Amino acid sequence: MSGQYSAGDKLPSEHELTETHSVSRTVVREAVAALRSDGLVEVRQGAGIFVIGADPALSGRKADKARVVSDLEVLEIRTPVEIEAAGLAALRRSPAQEEAIFECHRKILHCIESDQSIREADLELHAAIAEATNNPLFRQFLESQGSAIIPQSRLVPETRTAEQTAYRKLIHREHEAIVVAISDRDDQAARNAMREHLVGSQARYRNLLKDLRSFTS
Repeated sequence: MSGQYSAGDKLPSEHELTETHSVSRTVVREAVAALRSDGLVEVRQGAGIFVIGADPALSGRKADKARVVSDLEVLEIRTPVEIEAAGLAALRRSPAQEEAIFECHRKILHCIESDQSIREADLELHAAIAEATNNPLFRQFLESQGSAIIPQSRLVPETRTAEQTAYRKLIHREHEAIVVAISDRDDQAARNAMREHLVGSQARYRNLLKDLRSFTS
């Protein structure tokens, strides 16, 4: 953004970036993924990472499309993992873990009623379900994705308050089906509810992507 790198310039290698900024490769990869999602860089296989130059009037739309594609990719990899996590959580959760899941679910409702973003509370709920599997690899998988596991693209603009609230309530209802099934120790219902939630999210983001493509066509 400062102009240190111009359109077409190649960024330093992953190794150089880790050395320069004294961070891990995971941090560098997450940063590059974010830049790619924002339409600021492109990764050319075998060549490296290059700065993108675009018409400012189109760059925002391009960034929106890139972000939606990235969100879809994350949702696709989450789906089979979290479906199984929900089923195992239903079978293995302890009373304390059950209460932690309910508390996260209540926090989401509080955010909706306070007209606040539910993103952080959403992440906490999914992490609590992963924790309730009592298999640490499920939680480690979610943590390895960082905040990216919760889509960043806005399906409904913040200015459309009523629609934003309706969307958040829909997510809350989908979560409620998962939470109740886990509480009832119904592993099949928990898997089905998680599948409906994540596959439904994929469908919503694919529709958003179609809208973005129509806008630029």
